[in-house]
Amino acid sequence: MFEKLKLKRKIRKLKIQIEELEKKRSRSQSALVDSILSNRMPEDQDVDYFNRYSERINADRERIRELEKKLKETKKGK
Repeated sequence: MFEKLKLKRKIRKLKIQIEELEKKRSRSQSALVDSILSNRMPEDQDVDYFNRYSERINADRERIRELEKKLKETKKGK
């Protein structure tokens, strides 16, 4: 019982974290799009931020998939 609650809580926290990271990533993404539209090379810092946030978002999404799989298994084991 408590295991399911812990898993649900972790999933909820990760989803909130992903939303925050996506907001931060969108700022660097808009800078990248702006530089592309104005035919300039994007700033290395913007590219680094975008890549870093994308990696963290992908890792968190993968963690959510693992936790949801665990949650599904705990429900089956009942």
